[in-house]
Amino acid sequence: MKSFSEKLTQEFGEGYSVPNLKLMKKFYLTYKGGYTLCNQLSWSHNRLIMNIDDENKRNFYLEETIKSNWSVRQLETQINSFYYERLLSTSEDTRAEVKNEIDILEKKEKVQDFIKDPYVLEFLDIKDRRFLEKDLESNLLEHISEFLLELGRGFSFVARQRKIDVDGDNFYIDLVFYNYVLKCFVLIDLKLDKLTHQDIGQMDFYVRYYDNEIKAEDDNPTIGIILCSDKKDTIVKYSVLNDNKNLFASKYQLYLPTKKN
Repeated sequence: MKSFSEKLTQEFGEGYSVPNLKLMKKFYLTYKGGYTLCNQLSWSHNRLIMNIDDENKRNFYLEETIKSNWSVRQLETQINSFYYERLLSTSEDTRAEVKNEIDILEKKEKVQDFIKDPYVLEFLDIKDRRFLEKDLESNLLEHISEFLLELGRGFSFVARQRKIDVDGDNFYIDLVFYNYVLKCFVLIDLKLDKLTHQDIGQMDFYVRYYDNEIKAEDDNPTIGIILCSDKKDTIVKYSVLNDNKNLFASKYQLYLPTKKN
């Protein structure tokens, strides 16, 4: 008979740490019936939904979150506003009004709503900081399913170390994704250290190149994300990050924060 940890490994893959075993056990018990819709949502979405005890209500929010493409913030708003209960208590004739009211309150997501800060990479199970950027990249690709869930809805993997040639000089973009909800390429550059203005300039260059040379006419502008261990507000304020709505710098965390940290 398999132990609980072995079941977790089979269901969710390697990389779940002992401090969060209680959360993972709750996740496993909540979805042990094989409700596959949870795989289409991020861990942050699922943490909200699995706190709902009523199965019908839980399944409703699973389906609605996917169908309506709710962000974590929007999902939390809907739960706290008793959206499910309001629909149940409303007659068929007026139910559309309730739905329209929610649509008005919850505007369509902007690009910013798809970007997290921080990204939690706990599934990598990295115990210390003695690793290189290429190690982080390789580890992310080994856990690509978990990484896609953390990125959020709509992301699909395209390439690693994407080579671009500019006037005979070669440059390499760490990770390239495409988001079919936003209809655009998403470029990710990995940085082990704190964010620098050189990192921002490099990503700005990559994004401009993709917009001019790679993306199709019906694609939306390319998004660039610099994934770094730390960033200073001053660097962000006095750089193109402050003006360009498609350039982002997000921190990554190798474990979920606790009350102590």
